[in-house]
Amino acid sequence: MRGLTASEALARLKAEGFNELPRAGRRSIARLVLDVLREPMLLLLLAGGAIYFALGDLGEALLLLVFASFSIAVTIVQEARTERVLESLRDLTSPRALVIRGGERIRIAGRDVVRGDLIVLSEGDRVAADATVMQCDDLLLDESLLTGESVPVRKQARPPETGAGPPHTGGDDLPFVFSGTLVVRGSGIAEVTSTGIHTEIGKIGQSLRSLETETPRLQLQTRRLVKLFAIAAAAVITLTVLLYGLYRGGWLEGVLAGIALGMSMLPEEFPVVLTVFLAMGAWRISQARVLTRRASAIESLGAATVLCTDKTGTLTQNRMTVTRLRLPDGTQCSPVPSEPVAPAFAALIETGVLACAPQPFDPMEKALHALGPDAAGGRQLARSYGLRPDLLAMSNAWCSAGSACTVAAKGAPETIGMLCRMGAGELAELRKRVDALAREGLRVLGVACATGDPDDLPESQRDFAFSFCGLIGFADPLRPEVRDAVAECRSAGIRVVMITGDYPATASAIAAQAGLDHARILTGTEIQTLDDDELAHAAQGQTAFARIAPDQKLRIVSALKRDGEIVAMTGDGVNDAPSLKAAHIGIAMGGRGTDVAREASSIVLLDDDFGSIVKAIRLGRRIYDNLRKAMSFILAVHVPIAGLALLPLLTGMPLLFGPVHIAFLEMIIDPVCSLVFEAETEERNVMQRPPRSPDEPLLPKALVLWSALQGALALVLTGGVMVTANAWGMLENEVRALTFFSLVLVIVSLVFVNRSFSSSLVEAFTRPNRVLALIIVFVTAMLALSLAWPAAAGLFRFGPLHADDLAITAGAALISLVLLEISKFPLRHALGGAAARRQDSVASSLR
Repeated sequence: MRGLTASEALARLKAEGFNELPRAGRRSIARLVLDVLREPMLLLLLAGGAIYFALGDLGEALLLLVFASFSIAVTIVQEARTERVLESLRDLTSPRALVIRGGERIRIAGRDVVRGDLIVLSEGDRVAADATVMQCDDLLLDESLLTGESVPVRKQARPPETGAGPPHTGGDDLPFVFSGTLVVRGSGIAEVTSTGIHTEIGKIGQSLRSLETETPRLQLQTRRLVKLFAIAAAAVITLTVLLYGLYRGGWLEGVLAGIALGMSMLPEEFPVVLTVFLAMGAWRISQARVLTRRASAIESLGAATVLCTDKTGTLTQNRMTVTRLRLPDGTQCSPVPSEPVAPAFAALIETGVLACAPQPFDPMEKALHALGPDAAGGRQLARSYGLRPDLLAMSNAWCSAGSACTVAAKGAPETIGMLCRMGAGELAELRKRVDALAREGLRVLGVACATGDPDDLPESQRDFAFSFCGLIGFADPLRPEVRDAVAECRSAGIRVVMITGDYPATASAIAAQAGLDHARILTGTEIQTLDDDELAHAAQGQTAFARIAPDQKLRIVSALKRDGEIVAMTGDGVNDAPSLKAAHIGIAMGGRGTDVAREASSIVLLDDDFGSIVKAIRLGRRIYDNLRKAMSFILAVHVPIAGLALLPLLTGMPLLFGPVHIAFLEMIIDPVCSLVFEAETEERNVMQRPPRSPDEPLLPKALVLWSALQGALALVLTGGVMVTANAWGMLENEVRALTFFSLVLVIVSLVFVNRSFSSSLVEAFTRPNRVLALIIVFVTAMLALSLAWPAAAGLFRFGPLHADDLAITAGAALISLVLLEISKFPLRHALGGAAARRQDSVASSLR
C-alpha cells in the first residue's frame, strides 16, 4: 500500500481544511463593555457623573464614574475567568497519527490527516479520523466515547469488491473505525473516509450549534424584576424633574434629584449581588472538586427535579473487574480486591491470564492480570492464535525449556465449549450457567487449557485437545458512593434516571445495585416506536433506559423538559454532548471526559465522582436560599432609601441625599452587607425538602410582604429621625449625617433579622459567621472615616455628630431589630406551609 502522495495530501488539506473541530467564538472586550452599558443603573451613574461635571463638582463626578467602572470590571473579570476555564480544559496538543504516504510510514499531527490517507492502527493508539479498515489482525477498539458501552468491539477488514453499508458505531465484525476511539488490541491499516466536522464526533459537535443553551430562570427573573423597577423609576424621574423645575426653578438640581430618586428605586445591587454570589458559589463548589463553567447554573441545581446519568463511567468506574469465578463443578466465588482467592480457583485464574496478551490494553485482560500478574512463571510466549469472526476465541502457547507447552484459551463460552468438544447436553448446561451470570449484568468468558509439542504447534486452535477450566464473569463495578448519593437524591425529591447504551440485563443489574427501580427498563427499540408525546408520557416515573442511541438521549431529555421537569444531565462521552447542552444543567466528567462534552456542559466534575453531584446540589440549594435572603434584604433597604430621597420633595425640606449618597449606599454598603448572607451556612433541612417549583418566583409574595414590612418600619424610624432633627433646628449637614448614620445602622439591623427565617434572634447573634464580624468592622470604619476625615465629610456634606446623636442612631437600629423579630412568626408559618405542600406533591410523584 502506497497511500497518498505529499502533493495529493496537501491539495486535499487546502480543499477540505484541517482535521479538527471549530472552536467556539469568544466575546471581545468591546462587546462586553457594550453589553454592560445596557444596564439602566450604569446609565444613571454615567448621567449623574456628567451632570456633576456640568455643575463643576469634580469629586462627586469622579466617585460616580468609579462606581460605574467597578460594574464593568466585575463583568469582564467573570467572563475572563470562564474563558480561562475553557482553555485549561481544552486539549491543546493535537494527537499524532502514523500514516502511509508515498509508500513510507510517517508520523504527522492529527489535524493534518486528510481524506484518503492510510492510517496505521496499533494498540494504545487514538484513531485520528473516521476510516474503513483495509486489513487488520485481531483488532479491537473501545468505542465507549461514542456509544457509552464499556466493552470493546471487534473489527474486521472490508471485504474486497463488496460494500459494508453506511458506517455506524457499535457491533462486532464491522470494518469502520471512528475518530477519537481507542485501539485496545491488535493492529490494522485503515483508509480515512471523513475528517473534521464530517466525522461522527464532528457531526455531534455541529449539532450542538443548533441547540440553544437554556437561559437560567434566576437570570430571567432578575431581568424581569429590574426591568419593572426601571420602568417605574423612569416615570418617577420624569415627574420629579418636572415638579422640581416648575416649583423650585432649578432644572439641573431637579435632574440630580430625579436621578437620586430613580437610583433609590432601581435594585441595581441585584446584578452585583447575583454576580458575587454565583462567583463565590462557584468557588465554594470548586472546593468539592466541581468546576462551574457557567456560574448561573449553580442556582438551577437547587431546582433540579430529575438527574439523568450515563451508566458507563458515571455510575460505574469504567474499568472491568473480575467479579465471578465459576468452576466446571458449579463451585463459584466473587474475588475481593487485595484479598487472596481460594486455592481451588488458582488454575482457572492462571489459565485466564496466560490466554491474555503479556502487556494488555483490553480492559478484560487488564482485569485478569490484576488477579494473577505472574502467571507466566518464566515461560515464554511461543505462539498466539488470534480471535477470528468464525472462531470467537484466542489462545496463547507458553513454552519453557525441556517441557511441553501450556496452551491457554479464552473466548465466548459456546466457542470454548466447542473447542473442548462438549456434547449437546454439556453445551445446554453451559448456556444455562452463562445466562444466569448474564442476568446479573456480567460479561462472561469461557476458559480452557491444553498441552502442545513446542516443536510441532498446529496451525489452528481447533487442533488442540482442550479441557474446560471454568467461566469468568466481568463487570464494570458501581462506584462506591453512588448508592448513598442516589438515596440522598431521593430524600431531596430528585429522581435519578439512568440512560445507557448497554444491554437491558446489564442496565437492570446496575440499577438494582444503585438503588433504582430495575423492574422497568425502557429500550431504544421501544422508544423508536413512540412519538414525542408518547415518549414524554412513558418517561414519567421511569428510572432506567437501555440500548439508547445518542439522538435518543436527546429525545429523552427533551421529553422530560416538556413534562415540566428541571433536568440535570451527566455524561463524559461525545455521545452525551447534545443532551448535556439541551439539559437545564449539563454535568460533564473532567478526568476522562471529552472536550466536546465539557464544552457542552455547564458544570464539570474534576474527580468524576458521582457523589460530588449531590454535594453540588446541596451547595446549589444553600446558595439559592442565601441569595433569596440577600434579595429580600436589598428590597427592604430600597424602601427607606427611596422614601428618604422623596421626603424632602414632599415636605419642602432641603434635599439631603444626592446621587453620590445613593450610589454609596447601593454600590458599597448594601452589596458588602449582602456578603454576610453568602457566607451563611445551609439550613438544617436543605436536603430533606423537595426541589423548589420552577415557576416559583425569586421573591414569593410572603417574602415581598416581609421585605415591605421591614422597609416600612425602617422608613418610619429613619424618616422620624430626619423630621425630628430638622424640627429641632439642626444644621442641614448635621441632619444629613444623622439621617445617613441612622439608615446605615438600621440596614445592619436588617442583616441580623434576615440571617435565617427559622432561627431566633439569639441564634442570629451567636451563629458563627466570620464575614459578619468583618462587615461590622468595615461599616463602622466607613462611618468613622466619613466623619473624621475632612475630605470624606466634605464630599458627603456631613456635619459633626455628638455622642447623644450617635445614641439616637443606635436606638433606631435596636427598635427595628426587636419589632421585626416579633414579626417573623407569621412569615415562618406561611413559608413552612408552602414547603409542606410541595413535599407532599413530590412524595406522591416519586411513589
